[in-house]
Amino acid sequence: MSKIGKIVIFIAAATLFVGILYYANNDRPAYHSSDTAGIEYEVAKVTRVLENRVTVDEEMEGIWRGSMTLEVEILTGRYKGDTAVVENYFSSLYNVRVGKGDKVSIRIDTSGKGEYQVSIYNYYRVPWLIGCILVFVALLVIVGGKKGAKSVAGLLFTMVCIIWILLPLSLKGYSPLGVTIILVLICNFVTFFLIDGVCTKTVVAAFGSLGGVLVGAVFSLIAQGIMSVTTYQMDEAETLLLITSTTELEVKNLFLCGVLIACMGAVMDVAMSIASSIAELHEVNPSLGAAKLFASGMNIGKDAMGTMSNTLILAFAGGSFNMMLMIYSYGVSFQQLMNTDFVAIEVIQAIAGSVGIICTVPLVAALAANVFSRSKVKTRKK
Repeated sequence: MSKIGKIVIFIAAATLFVGILYYANNDRPAYHSSDTAGIEYEVAKVTRVLENRVTVDEEMEGIWRGSMTLEVEILTGRYKGDTAVVENYFSSLYNVRVGKGDKVSIRIDTSGKGEYQVSIYNYYRVPWLIGCILVFVALLVIVGGKKGAKSVAGLLFTMVCIIWILLPLSLKGYSPLGVTIILVLICNFVTFFLIDGVCTKTVVAAFGSLGGVLVGAVFSLIAQGIMSVTTYQMDEAETLLLITSTTELEVKNLFLCGVLIACMGAVMDVAMSIASSIAELHEVNPSLGAAKLFASGMNIGKDAMGTMSNTLILAFAGGSFNMMLMIYSYGVSFQQLMNTDFVAIEVIQAIAGSVGIICTVPLVAALAANVFSRSKVKTRKK
């Protein structure tokens, strides 16, 4: 394809993408505070500590008890510039330690026009969160170079698709499952193409990873049906049901959508590793046949399979560590534990992702071996 043709396709695709973004976020259901009532979360700065009634509880790992009376200046929102007196209470579960000069996240409850009450909501973590992200991006670019920068672009594209396309379209009544499958396909191709361009290796990896994700989704769907697990058994179910009263959200398949998204990252990693390895083998020895390339791909994939499956299960276990510790401390019986919604959900999520990884290995190995064995042209870009 000529350079002009590629530019035309890129412009058309970019225009379509921007159009979808505009449609998804235009007139999407959202809560807006009125002038007379509502809850808002803003940023404030502690200007004075008016009264300090804090004690330290040494028996509870040094947490603070008591309260502080603070004067805060509101820095954002419609009440910007106002000052308010706030009581900051401390307990075992609520310990937001701030002093003079600190920024803090506040909650503003408006009960009438010009009448509102301010309370301390949490620490103001935005700068630190941005800092963590910048450190990650910097390391990725420094270590990965040009490909690392392209990986960042692929990650940003994926996040934009999830946050500004999947979520608003779901609230507008579009099938979350259908939109998720389409976005998984698009994100697969875009991420791979950004990293290595449009070539045999990336096309094989994209199709292989999509197949692995769909296999994991099918497993999850079957397991859900057998164990009678749906989104309604998840912790967020009650809140999601409340959202359906003012939006067109379909709750039923949200659990499966989460499995698809969780599978995508790990499956893409394995798919690219195998496709890239077979491409390198073919370049070193173009005479290798499909059988030998497939065998090599499987050997490489088996190593990746063991580590990635372990990583995925440990990621779910790490996210549920506090819950597991609580269950263990209460001495919950095996029968009670195995029949809880929590365990069923975690097992399905972890195993579905691992099944996706396992099935990706032979799928990508077979595709890559068949495609590269038919080609005698070297694949590396000069």
